[in-house]
Amino acid sequence: MFGATKDLQRTRHEHEHHRVTFIELFFDLVFVFAITQLSHSLLKHLTPMGALETGLLFLAVWWVWIFTCWITNWMDPEQPVVRLLMLALMLAGLLMTTSLPEAFEDKGMLFACAFVAMQVGRSLFMLWALRRHNERNYRNFLRITAWLTVSGAFWIAGGLSEGAMRLALWGVAVAIEFSSPSLGFWTPGLGRSTTADWDVEGAHMAERCALFVIIALGETLLVTGATFAELPMSVGVVTAFGASFVASVAMWWIYFDAAAERASTHFARSDDPGRIARLAYTYIHLPLIAGVVVSAVGDELALAHPDGHVDVKSAVVLLAGPALYLFGDLLFRRVTTQRFPRSHLAGLIGLAVLAPLATGLTPALLSVATSTLLVAVAASESLSRRREARSAVSAP
Repeated sequence: MFGATKDLQRTRHEHEHHRVTFIELFFDLVFVFAITQLSHSLLKHLTPMGALETGLLFLAVWWVWIFTCWITNWMDPEQPVVRLLMLALMLAGLLMTTSLPEAFEDKGMLFACAFVAMQVGRSLFMLWALRRHNERNYRNFLRITAWLTVSGAFWIAGGLSEGAMRLALWGVAVAIEFSSPSLGFWTPGLGRSTTADWDVEGAHMAERCALFVIIALGETLLVTGATFAELPMSVGVVTAFGASFVASVAMWWIYFDAAAERASTHFARSDDPGRIARLAYTYIHLPLIAGVVVSAVGDELALAHPDGHVDVKSAVVLLAGPALYLFGDLLFRRVTTQRFPRSHLAGLIGLAVLAPLATGLTPALLSVATSTLLVAVAASESLSRRREARSAVSAP
């Protein structure tokens, strides 16, 4: 059935971008579950070590998703064989996701095997699909496969180990995977790739990453709604619930009111879309998505004990979520639109000012304070965009 490959690459037309297909959206459902698993794991292990382990797993989850995003940017998901690849990746992703809460316990090997199967298996598929149709990208995937094979050995070795050794080996694996794109996947005998080699359809990748932001924000609403439904009604609970919802809306507004569309337009028109895809979407979206995940944990803490004492751990989580999000969006705007949003910097300063005051507030009030700062940033950005629009209309 698949003995001879035809060209499975997307057909591109000038001034058009590929819509996100239903199979891509179906694939993303696994990562809705993954985000939920990660936020619950962090909530259950709210210690420095728990945060480190959850952070490492978060990096792995993001990495396997963004690599698949690159693949569907090149390959046509409507082709049956590409669709079968996506479904196989879905199955492996579901196995990986189910193992997340116990990845540093009894299910480390399951996590490692599922992750490596996705990373290496997908790259081997690309070698098969590209070998007669795109020599430059075929060589690129020879390099990628070599790097993923090396990192895969550390993932598997970590799965076979325990405790601190597992964390160390998986840390090396993450370092290898995350450094490889910035090093051009340099491989002996094959040299290195350049961003010009990565022929990216910018609008499609921008839309895919925007949808992942929606997935993460949806998870915060899921956590908030599920927790609120199980709690007795009180002023503190309602206050924390309202603040959590407002924060989610503000985060959506900050990213989607203008930044996502402007970034997509700049991306599509760039002379070097591979550089933007690597920096703004592969790397810089990490703190942005992490901010949403940590905010979801903060929302659950505030809902569970709205009128209690804010301990140091709760204060860190409630402040770190919005801070990570604003920092990530600031970097994203700086790279994709060459703007430095001063509103984001003001928001980060406001969070820093709140930090020494946090333990004197209740969780509900701290949640209200951080939500208010996010709303102020969103409002400032909207007003700034509208002033720019009026100036552009009135300009001769």
